[in-house]
Amino acid sequence: METPADHATIEGRTVSASTLVGAPPEEVFALLADPHRHHEFDGSGTVRAAVSGPRQLQLGDRFGMDMKQGLSYRTNNRMVEFELDRRIAWCHFAKAIWRYELEPVPGGTRITETFDYSGSPVRRGMELLGFPKGNAKSIRDTLRRLQAIFGTPPAEF
Repeated sequence: METPADHATIEGRTVSASTLVGAPPEEVFALLADPHRHHEFDGSGTVRAAVSGPRQLQLGDRFGMDMKQGLSYRTNNRMVEFELDRRIAWCHFAKAIWRYELEPVPGGTRITETFDYSGSPVRRGMELLGFPKGNAKSIRDTLRRLQAIFGTPPAEF
């Protein structure tokens, strides 16, 4: 069985990992597209609750989150990529993108999560602060939480 830790990569200015879950892409997408549920699968431990935003995100939508990483703070995000049941991505003021790509596979979905900070004006600072390595761990933990929520595909697949 494929696990998130098996496929974590840091290449250039992107951090990415994939896993398999035992649910169809539309079910996974529904969770990812509801910012009020992001705390349920966040592996970083920083997302506390959505404070603004629709229940079902669309391209261009904005949503705010209560966060905590040492100190409590709020972040505002904007939807920058959206393909129903296949791809969803958002960014905040630093222009780093959190992307989820969903691929149907027999018995479920392959989820690939990517942190792409290639377009961020503060990318060098992110590197100096160790964000790529920290985000690799957070991504693996997020994918493990998504596996716990949706299960894994049946063994025969």
